[in-house]
Amino acid sequence: MQTSTSRITTWLSHTNALNFTLYTSISAFCLYTCIFALRKTFGVATYEGFMLWGVDYKVWMVISQVVGYMLSKFIGIKVVSELGPNSRAKGILILVSIAAISWFFFAVTPQPYNLVFLFFNGLPLGMVWGLVFGYLEGRKYTEVLGASLSVSFIFSAGFAKTVGGFIMVDWGTSEFWMPFVSACLFFPPLLLFLWLLDKIPPPTPEDEALRTKRHPMTGKERVHFTLTFLPGLVLLVLTYMLLTAFRDFRDNFSAEIWKSLGYGDKPSIFTQTEVPVTIVVLIVIGSLMVIKNNYKAMIVNHIIVLIGMVTVGLSTFAFQHELISAPVWMVLVGMGLYFGYIQFNSIFFDRLIATFKYVSTVGFLIYLADSFGYLCSVGVLLYKQFGNSNLSWLNFFIQSGYVLSIAGSVLITLSLIYFQAKHKKWEASLQK
Repeated sequence: MQTSTSRITTWLSHTNALNFTLYTSISAFCLYTCIFALRKTFGVATYEGFMLWGVDYKVWMVISQVVGYMLSKFIGIKVVSELGPNSRAKGILILVSIAAISWFFFAVTPQPYNLVFLFFNGLPLGMVWGLVFGYLEGRKYTEVLGASLSVSFIFSAGFAKTVGGFIMVDWGTSEFWMPFVSACLFFPPLLLFLWLLDKIPPPTPEDEALRTKRHPMTGKERVHFTLTFLPGLVLLVLTYMLLTAFRDFRDNFSAEIWKSLGYGDKPSIFTQTEVPVTIVVLIVIGSLMVIKNNYKAMIVNHIIVLIGMVTVGLSTFAFQHELISAPVWMVLVGMGLYFGYIQFNSIFFDRLIATFKYVSTVGFLIYLADSFGYLCSVGVLLYKQFGNSNLSWLNFFIQSGYVLSIAGSVLITLSLIYFQAKHKKWEASLQK
């Protein structure tokens, strides 16, 4: 007699593409929405009146968590790229449990000693993304699956803060207990969606033929891959560093930015502005699955990132000159940002591997980029607080948008030129 688990896996193995895609996309989206809430609900609180060494307490909270998250990314270069598929669910469960428990100890430990638990919240969560994406990579419909997973942290960035605001305002929960209460709310559905996602079967022979077989990478294989594409990887990592720093700043200090814009008393603004971003990004990136040629898709990936960079700059210029309202500006900035950020966390590297038919895993590339991305994020936070503290959160965000737009456009254009040339040489070598 088949168990419920084996029946689900059997059904997924034989059902049509639409059913498989819907099941997997919804499971992945909902799972990471819950996971993301374990990290980001505290962003809705401002922790006003709490200081440490003359610096806002929330700044120390963000730095502590991001340092743990950054360190996790460097650890993930090895752990995520080497971990086998049979260990994913158990690994995710252990990591999210540590993160949730950390919020309890954060609440019961007096300041400033509770900052250490922000570090231990970020440390395990940094490795979860690669494990979840491991279920989705190397498949015929990875664009849709990856986009569905990736847009979860656009939606959940607003949704988690809305829930956190509700917990504080309607339930009267303190800012220090709110993250743990939120974690308790999100943990049961997290377990359900993890169980559902773990039931999907491995990639089919057709998937492997279309997108190249995926396999855990040894240290020697990671070094060889890096040296093979070194100039291009440097350009892509630099691009992603800009995207990560800007996205992290926007996410961590959105409450302060909205307060400066006059929307500090409207928690619903977080969800209202992120939902349209989620929908547009999902449609644009998901539609790339119609491009069967991996090389052409990789080129289009670059172009979409470039369009996103330009959008951030132009929309910021329009806002400063009062051509658009603050909510419209934040929506456009979010779209431009996530046109790039989402791709690097899902389909960009997947298509890169498939273009050159290199047997490897996306997890390695994502964590290589992520580790340096969050290193840049920590650097930006330290620079803002200790090198440019007189500049308001809003003005710093505006200036950062211009830096991202200009520098990011140059870097992604150079990357496009490099990989076009690299592909020509690769095709020529096959014909010899």
